[in-house]
Amino acid sequence: MTDVRYDRAPGDTPSEEMQARAPSETQVYTIGLLVALILTATSFWVANTSLLWPGGVGLGLAVLAISQMGIHLVFFLHITSGPDSTNNILALAFGLLIVFVVVVGTMWIVTDLNDSMLMPPSDAMNMRMQR
Repeated sequence: MTDVRYDRAPGDTPSEEMQARAPSETQVYTIGLLVALILTATSFWVANTSLLWPGGVGLGLAVLAISQMGIHLVFFLHITSGPDSTNNILALAFGLLIVFVVVVGTMWIVTDLNDSMLMPPSDAMNMRMQR
């Protein structure tokens, strides 16, 4: 048996054998679309079924959402572990960091504003007694 390796550096042109064995772009997008549709339909089923334990619905939806993101990254954005997509992975990681900072910061600010707007319980009791 021969050990044929298909590793290549960025900028290298793939061999004819590699191009012949690679699936077409239409096939890759079609597979990605079908898997994404199946995951979407499954998430609607999980949200509307009574067969699952009610506490596990959120966890099931989270797992399906993460797998949906993975499908989109691999099939539509073509993020792979190859050396030519290092910049894409770094840009994605930076984008996730920014989204995390914005979401956590917003939650922190809204929680602080909510705590500041609430009246202390002792003041509420005094206001009722004065009337």
